[in-house]
Amino acid sequence: MKVVVLGCGRSGAALTLMLASRGHEVTVIERSPDALRRLGKKPEAEIVIGNGLDMDVLEKAGVAQCDAFLAMTRGDNTNLMAAQVVKKRFRVSKVMVKVADPVRAEAYREMGLYCINASALIAGLCIDHLVDAPFRPINEYNVLVEELRI
Repeated sequence: MKVVVLGCGRSGAALTLMLASRGHEVTVIERSPDALRRLGKKPEAEIVIGNGLDMDVLEKAGVAQCDAFLAMTRGDNTNLMAAQVVKKRFRVSKVMVKVADPVRAEAYREMGLYCINASALIAGLCIDHLVDAPFRPINEYNVLVEELRI
């Protein structure tokens, strides 16, 4: 599978390394060359330095030909904007977005984006572990909990 990952922070780098080790063709878009150290000395991924909201950068990364795009920067706005562009303009079918704000993640899920909210995942897993409940499928954790609904 050809995958483009936006962002080489801890999550983006781990994702890139895991995908590459499984034989997937991965391209990373990153603004800061220093962040690429997380990939090791000989990365098994293509690297594109630039802003993931720039059309030229997205095209250089091969987004038009990719099977999946994952927006993994620490900025919700950047991730959500890039994901929308890639889904609508480049018509990439598998688009995943890391969103820190659980309320925004839910709103964008309702608009058709597959949003991952780490807080919801971690909290749900911790609660189930604490009460010795079996772990559930990811989508049962990856939702806006009732306590946060306004």
